[in-house]
Amino acid sequence: MTTAEALGRATFREVEADLEVVRREVVADGVVALTLAAPDGAELPQWSPGAHIDLLLPDLVRQYSLCGDTRDRRHWRIGVLLDPQSRGGSRYIHEHLREGATVRIRGPRNHFPFVRARRYLFVAGGIGITPLLPMIAAAQAIGAEWELHYVGRSRASMGFLDELAPHAEQVTLIPRDERDRLDLDALLARPRTDTAVYCCGPERLLTAVEAGCRDRDGTTAHVERFSAKVTDEPAPDTAFEVDCQRSGVTVTVPAGTSIYSAVEAAGVDVLGSCMEGVCGTCECDVLEGVADHRDSVLSESERESGETIMICVSRARSERLVLDL
Repeated sequence: MTTAEALGRATFREVEADLEVVRREVVADGVVALTLAAPDGAELPQWSPGAHIDLLLPDLVRQYSLCGDTRDRRHWRIGVLLDPQSRGGSRYIHEHLREGATVRIRGPRNHFPFVRARRYLFVAGGIGITPLLPMIAAAQAIGAEWELHYVGRSRASMGFLDELAPHAEQVTLIPRDERDRLDLDALLARPRTDTAVYCCGPERLLTAVEAGCRDRDGTTAHVERFSAKVTDEPAPDTAFEVDCQRSGVTVTVPAGTSIYSAVEAAGVDVLGSCMEGVCGTCECDVLEGVADHRDSVLSESERESGETIMICVSRARSERLVLDL
């Protein structure tokens, strides 16, 4: 069995609704876990490991991974780190989303799907542990071998350690104030073609894992980013045409203007959130033409297929794109 069988890249029923904070826990220094539920107790949409939801906060939208039990249809849980450089999102959540408060959500959405494999290597950095928790539960449920290497500033700053405690033999904690740093070269030298490598955390860690996996035949890194990936300087912007097939609208996208902005200005109903090519909210199907992908969501194989595009940052390599908008 290979890592090709995806369990999570399904399209789930997305909702936009007000949910209530029914539980708030401090799970580490600067980290809170919020459990959300419908005020009337109704079931929430199904989701799979790797999924995230949008929190529609005052004047901004933020994405957080679901980190609870996929079998629990009445509760969703997220973990939120208070970012010292917060632009308002995490600070608002920590200060205002107490038990009994309500918050508008949108989702779930999954661009970090869990794939079936015989073995799993999980690497987490800080709050990057959140999407990996349900993946670990899924690996355990299918009887796969797995190991987790979890890096943090200190043990006190690393969330959800109580949940990982029963798996002490499979979990390596790496608080940077207690021991040497993670030896990625040694770690990535072990995986074979039947091992799926999953990583979530700071950009430096993701980049190192991706580079380490590229150097080893048959080893693919599955990563999720919190911010836009640092890439080589893109090709200069040029104008191109976008045909929105469902809407019957055709627009010219000038240099320096995103597809999202151009079609929205033309009256096309589009969804967006991060506007940095990270969250996947603005993804749409490409029916004709060649996309110039500049997002941090799609895998290399998805980019090569050319079937979808993130219209908040990506552009066109062809003179015309036909999109399912």
